Amino acid sequence: MDFREAAEASPLWPEIADYLAHLRIERGSSANTLASYERDLIRYAAHLRQAGLQASDQIDPGHIADYLQTVTTGADGGTALAERSTARMLAAVRGAHKYWAQEGRTGYDAAAEVTAPALTQSLPKALSVDEVTRLIETPSPSRLLGLRDRALLEFLYATGARITEAVSLDVDDVHSIHSSGERGLVLVRVTGKGNKQRMVPLGRMAQKALGDYLTSGRPALAERTGRRASAALFLNKLGGRLSRQSAWEALKKTAEAAGITAEVSPHTLRHSCATHMLEGGADIRTVQELLGHASVTTTQIYTKVTAESLRSQYVTAHPRAL
Repeated sequence: MDFREAAEASPLWPEIADYLAHLRIERGSSANTLASYERDLIRYAAHLRQAGLQASDQIDPGHIADYLQTVTTGADGGTALAERSTARMLAAVRGAHKYWAQEGRTGYDAAAEVTAPALTQSLPKALSVDEVTRLIETPSPSRLLGLRDRALLEFLYATGARITEAVSLDVDDVHSIHSSGERGLVLVRVTGKGNKQRMVPLGRMAQKALGDYLTSGRPALAERTGRRASAALFLNKLGGRLSRQSAWEALKKTAEAAGITAEVSPHTLRHSCATHMLEGGADIRTVQELLGHASVTTTQIYTKVTAESLRSQYVTAHPRAL
């Protein structure tokens, strides 16, 4: 079904377009957020048109609840959405109704009391320490891209950074702080969600991998571009900034070459970093700061991972556990 055609034919479309313009101009929402909200609200507008609704002030909570049921079953001809996608869809719908109420286009916020389906909380998947070691040591340091990939993997595991944060780094974000000891401290300035910045430390192995890449790998890659040299820390094979998609492909190929059968995604090393730190005795607040979580509640999911690991080992090892 062509939801866009149906949505743009709806009398409600100008109101939805106005809300999207509000997000773009007044709220300064990111391109990814705008694309996601537009996609969700196009499907919503198509549903409302099918229901015969002509204006936002005609919508009541029952219409919204009916829409959520429709998208979870795919009864409108679209993809049946899982719990998390339905919750995201409702966030877009709620935002639109709140805006219309604030602008006086509706007498009340029809979506305020509509609840999303309860999310089944899934524990993040982490690799074992041995698997992480195998993954990181697979890229060959004798190849330019091998130097880059090893530095990238060491960085992701050392800092728990998101893949988007890693590929957004510039060389100037790496800071070496010299001390009276033999080895100084290396800190990297990471820009996370909401443009919030945090300083994350690099351990000895990550320092070495990044140093090898900056000394022998990156300069050679930078020479490949015919344009002005990129300021990016991680470069692609043509000397430009490494994209998120290319970083993901490099990670996927490395995992396959390492013989890792577990599913490996861009977030896997982030999960592994947090899990291994907590298992090693790190304070949860420290892990929160490292990962850039706004709330410690988000970080607490990893305490459940370590608790589940403990339970599994206990059941396996204790003679009276079963």
